[in-house]
Amino acid sequence: MEALGPEAVQALFTRGDGQYLFARWGRPIVPVVFGVEAETLPIIKGAFEAVVTLAGHRMAETDPELGANLMVFFVRDWAELPEVPDLDRLVPELRPLCDRLTVADANQYRIFRFDPDGAIRAAFVFLRMDAHLSVVPAEVLALAQAVQTMLLWSDRAFTDTSPLGRVGDQVILRPEIGAVIRAAYDPVLPVMARDASHALRLAARIGRVA
Repeated sequence: MEALGPEAVQALFTRGDGQYLFARWGRPIVPVVFGVEAETLPIIKGAFEAVVTLAGHRMAETDPELGANLMVFFVRDWAELPEVPDLDRLVPELRPLCDRLTVADANQYRIFRFDPDGAIRAAFVFLRMDAHLSVVPAEVLALAQAVQTMLLWSDRAFTDTSPLGRVGDQVILRPEIGAVIRAAYDPVLPVMARDASHALRLAARIGRVA
């Protein structure tokens, strides 16, 4: 595996406005999934567990403050989300958000909440199963979402290149992205960073964990 250099790592966390912003989870992750068949749940939760294990982080049965802190919603139409009981209390301006997603013809959206120290406190993942997502195998879709919620990546990080790759008939997490995730959870590094010098520290650790 060819490790990513400092510039490539910095680009993964540099947003469209030029701001560098990195964050990782500071508390155990407690996922809950809505809108799928019972037999699909183990596949989705297994993908999240695999990425959490890769990071050396933790999952738990419940969050003492929130109950579940990673909520994944599968819908057929964005108009379904405002009908979910109490979701508008967790996601303010939910209906206008759904209107914007409908106009944009978007098929996925993620929202993060943060603790006072800047660590990820909660995440909401919304997936509209349009013609494109409906043909993606559940394990591939779940792995992609797990990767993209494990860290606060740039809004442009995976616009042109997926975090997943193919080896033969198998879809896997790209090794260089896996190395970034493992290094990002090094306890020596801060849970949140706004200074691009953080990318240098992160890149220096990638070779050690690859």
